[in-house]
Amino acid sequence: MAGRGDGGDGAGAPQHVFLLPEYLKDASKKMKSGLMFVKLVSPCSGEGALYLFNMCLPQLFEIKVFKEKHHSWFINQSVQSGGLLHFATPMDPLFLLLHYLIKAGKQGKFQPLDQVVVDDMFPNCILLLKLPELEKSLRHVTEEKEIGKKKYYKYSKEKTLKWLEKKVNQTMAALKTNHINVGARVQSAAFFGRHQISGDKEEDYIRYAHGLISDYIPKELSDDLSKYLKLPEPSASLPNPPSKKNSKMTAAQKALAKVDKTGMKSIDSFFGAKNKKKVGKI
Repeated sequence: MAGRGDGGDGAGAPQHVFLLPEYLKDASKKMKSGLMFVKLVSPCSGEGALYLFNMCLPQLFEIKVFKEKHHSWFINQSVQSGGLLHFATPMDPLFLLLHYLIKAGKQGKFQPLDQVVVDDMFPNCILLLKLPELEKSLRHVTEEKEIGKKKYYKYSKEKTLKWLEKKVNQTMAALKTNHINVGARVQSAAFFGRHQISGDKEEDYIRYAHGLISDYIPKELSDDLSKYLKLPEPSASLPNPPSKKNSKMTAAQKALAKVDKTGMKSIDSFFGAKNKKKVGKI
């Protein structure tokens, strides 16, 4: 799927290439604004990031960008430089809501959700409140009270850590099912044969899954999760990869290395102390 960067029809407008799930193809046909790109806060960095809303379901997607140097796209009769490839993958909106719940939780009181999810910098955050089964999801990370048929919420760190532990376990299961190598052994496999690398340990899977989940939560919460999972400090048992510094020689250097240097003087001999002249005062 290729889309224009400014939504216009100008021939010079930049276009971008997206990989979307098959079922999103007809979303724009069903509704005038079936697919909506919005900028929301990143739950990890706190900065702005691009997301995609499918307003038909509705459903939230995160946008990942794959970039390589010296790549371009041929789109119809045009060539688009840059060669960026955008991926849209489904995302649990609770990760984005956590940003606001943690912030509001510092006040230590129950609040209605429409007063918690408020952001002047990213006003489209209110779209998160339209996602289905929102109240059911909030039970994983909040304490809840109902007064006069209106519900109030307060962030619960204890519940959140339990929920994140489940996410880590689900991620570990997916890694194992898809036979994905994890841990420092992946890095060392480039320097040692596969037959020298033993199977990944359970700790490797937990640490790797924790790292993936940490991309969607604040640093402080990531550290708390690490302690909650009782992750030990990373071990330095694997040897460092061999240095590649100056490992490659040019053709000229290789030729020079083969030359018979018998009788040749080192260039340093032309600049030795014996060639220095004394300089006197005038």
